[in-house]
Amino acid sequence: MTRQPRSKLPLAFMLGGGLLLSAGVVSGSAGALFEKITSAPQLPGSVSFSRSASSSDMIPGTPPEPEKPKVAHLPTPDPVKAIYMSQCVVGTPSFREELVKLIDTTELNAVIIDIRDYTGGIAFPTDHPLLKDMVSDQCGAQDMKAFIEKLHEKNIYVIGRITTFQNPLYTKMHPEQAVQKVGGGVWKDHKGLAFVDVGATEYWDSVVALAEESYAIGFDEINFDYIRYPSDGDMKAAVYIKRDGKTKQEMLEEFFKYLDEKLSPEIVTSADLFGMVTTNYDDLNIGQVLERALPYFDYIGPMVYPSHYPKGFNGWQNVNAVPYELMKFVMASAVERTVATTTQIASLAYTRIGTSTPAVYLKPSYDKKKMRPWLQDFDYPVEYTPRMVEAQIRANAELGLHSYFVWDPANKYSSLKQVLKPE
Repeated sequence: MTRQPRSKLPLAFMLGGGLLLSAGVVSGSAGALFEKITSAPQLPGSVSFSRSASSSDMIPGTPPEPEKPKVAHLPTPDPVKAIYMSQCVVGTPSFREELVKLIDTTELNAVIIDIRDYTGGIAFPTDHPLLKDMVSDQCGAQDMKAFIEKLHEKNIYVIGRITTFQNPLYTKMHPEQAVQKVGGGVWKDHKGLAFVDVGATEYWDSVVALAEESYAIGFDEINFDYIRYPSDGDMKAAVYIKRDGKTKQEMLEEFFKYLDEKLSPEIVTSADLFGMVTTNYDDLNIGQVLERALPYFDYIGPMVYPSHYPKGFNGWQNVNAVPYELMKFVMASAVERTVATTTQIASLAYTRIGTSTPAVYLKPSYDKKKMRPWLQDFDYPVEYTPRMVEAQIRANAELGLHSYFVWDPANKYSSLKQVLKPE
């Protein structure tokens, strides 16, 4: 029996119709662009949400061990309006306080903080056996738990971002689990960064453990980024682990399903996907298909930065000149596919209807608010203005999408600051 999707958003079953910067994407490929069962078993060393019997419980006259106080979490705001804070910035008090002030004094109500960035290093100390050897010695915050408490006092919702399969630190420790290259050795992208192969299922437990540990210190939501195969490098030289002959999109959905089943049900999850998943129906050669991700995460964050679309997309010769029109077009497609009750995309969570060709599958109609787009506020390849940021926000709002994440790798948000309304 297929289990119900974990999304906390309203859904209905009806029979019917339906970050690092890089260059653009060619349709049909990823080109060069930069998610529970309540009885799920606990991993060794992971946080337990129900107290099990200890030796003191079974020895008469021995007082029981005191229960550890549960960390408080904020409910998910509606809408969520968040900015990104990098791993190095969260470890720099003066810099991070500027961003806290920006959130605290404007309509923003959330922040996305790196739990693990592109280096593979973890941003806070942990003794978890699967994680302790991967704590960053470069960037991060020793006081992460206390910092989150401070944010909660200001009623700021805290999202933790995990860079998932791009992980040079882990692949250095476990090269056999990395994407390999033809002729032998670890494959690396144009920036010299290695990826864990999605098919390396041994790695999946450490991702679950990191999400659980992060939630245990106060993060309200866990955001998974780089949940994909690599895209930026000599792709002809990349060699992958094909478990039981599965395709990239099948293997990636197996990972989504694993997260969904293993993570504690209290944890709110979101997934970052390439922007073109909203309009493409193939897997962009990285395994990502919108319909295959929808059942397993509470929210989806398409990275629909206008600058990341190729010249000629939807007939626009200059995509950077039409941020409103582009955003309206791609997110309208995302909404249509999210609320649809049928699809031609196969999924482990969907049931085929009849035997017609092409195949049609029954899918839940998810609330369109499941979509939380990533918006652009960085200069690439042109100077990004307040008008361009406002245009993206307005286009989404006209579709009934009032939640958004804003990306600026420099963490400055120069244009966004001029668009935001006071608190």
